[in-house]
Amino acid sequence: MKVAIYTRVSTTDKNQNPENQLLQLEDFCQKHGYEIHQVYEDRVSGRKGRENRLAFDQLFQDAAQRQFDLVLFWSLDRFTREGIKKTIHYLQLLESYGVKFKSYTEQYLDSGNELFSHIIIGVLSYLANQEAIKLSERTKAGLNRARRQGKRLGRPGIDATLQQRIRKLKAAGKSNNAISRQLKISLNTVKKYLTPRK
Repeated sequence: MKVAIYTRVSTTDKNQNPENQLLQLEDFCQKHGYEIHQVYEDRVSGRKGRENRLAFDQLFQDAAQRQFDLVLFWSLDRFTREGIKKTIHYLQLLESYGVKFKSYTEQYLDSGNELFSHIIIGVLSYLANQEAIKLSERTKAGLNRARRQGKRLGRPGIDATLQQRIRKLKAAGKSNNAISRQLKISLNTVKKYLTPRK
């Protein structure tokens, strides 16, 4: 059996490493005598759609050509976090191509057990989507708390001396591009400190 392995980590989590998933998935294939056709790896949020996950999109293009028989992934939330409808759509799409799917950590999520897997898919995809929403809410809450505590968010501003030089050069008739080149700062930074504050 030819197997496509799909791994995904979120770029926002520096502690994640796709190797952690890949090693065990490869061991699983070796143990069962499966041939690994290709490893498809994304480093992007599971909430992003197919068009924003290059490896995920390529996986489906190759599945449509029946280049492999089975898609193996670590868990459903590594496969996608787009919610129930999208998750079921993706898995049904694989089945329409004649390609099976299997979750390594969720033994019941296997296209070989059709009725049970579809019930579980609905529940797990809902939970995965809810966890992604909670993560977003926790991030926003953390940012709001930091603002209330007076912490400055975003990139630090430039020092007062450099700000004054920007204004002087502008007053001397220099263009924004010329100021940017002369002071070796971005054009956006020049514009920012020349824009009157409201």
